[in-house]
Amino acid sequence: MILVVGGAGYIGSHLVKELVEKEEVIVLDNLSTGHLKAVDTRAIFVQGDLGNEEDLQMIFSSYPIKAVMHFAAFSLVGESVVDPLKYYENNVAATLTLLKVMMKNKVKNFIFSSTAATYGIPNVEIIDEQTVTSPINPYGHSKLMIEQMLADFSKAYGLNYVVLRYFNAAGAHESSKIGESHDPETHLIPIILQQLLGQREKVSVFGSDYDTPDGTCIRDYIHVTDLASAHILALEALLSEKKNAEVYNLGNGLGYSVKEVIETCERVTGVNANVEMADRRAGDPARLVASSQKIYSELGWKAERNLEQIIGDAWKWHKKQQY
Repeated sequence: MILVVGGAGYIGSHLVKELVEKEEVIVLDNLSTGHLKAVDTRAIFVQGDLGNEEDLQMIFSSYPIKAVMHFAAFSLVGESVVDPLKYYENNVAATLTLLKVMMKNKVKNFIFSSTAATYGIPNVEIIDEQTVTSPINPYGHSKLMIEQMLADFSKAYGLNYVVLRYFNAAGAHESSKIGESHDPETHLIPIILQQLLGQREKVSVFGSDYDTPDGTCIRDYIHVTDLASAHILALEALLSEKKNAEVYNLGNGLGYSVKEVIETCERVTGVNANVEMADRRAGDPARLVASSQKIYSELGWKAERNLEQIIGDAWKWHKKQQY
């Protein structure tokens, strides 16, 4: 049985939907940002907290857990700057509690959902796993701290782990039953689609004078279902003892500018966006694009869905407003 912490959230729920086809799954989520409706009914759901040792011990005592997959971190960059305590408490301290209970119960397989924010603002065209990690906000710091804890636990206690650093998750499940729903919403594609549906007055573009072909920031977008498949491949490699203590980037290797994303949304939906140009935001690098060559060469994974498919699936979900 696989324990998925944060399995009611955006990425976690998409992973669970794919994983239940292969494994028995138990989801732990406190529903602070997740949605119970997003959890596949074939999974066992437990409402509880990652940092509550009693909640965790109940699960490990009751079920034969063979691996843990962690999606339960807070992930708003701006919020982490304003309230770092919240991020270090939930992301770092609560994960430490989870690892302690895992070691106590001799469960030693761990898949960690990490982030491109660990790299900060790298001065390279394409980010690979050898790029220096230098986070610029508490969110990125908290994720990198967890990665360091995993490396230390591996050496000291024999923890087996894979870290997956990904860039901009986007899209929705092709069934349109689950999708991206945050409050507040901070991600570009859902913000654009909400505006196209009349739920927002405008789409703000922060900066048009970057050193990019059209002046707007370039980011690497990846379909959430592609992310889920990468997690399952990593889990299979870990359980079969083919891989351990590995870090992989997940991205499409291309990158799309903010203007390109807006134009693609307009093309896919047939609706024109109300766009407002705004000043740059502090800390926004001009370009963040990942190389996923390592995971392709070692596990055979690559992003299968392009930007049109990402936006098309997201549009279908947003029009249904499932939750």
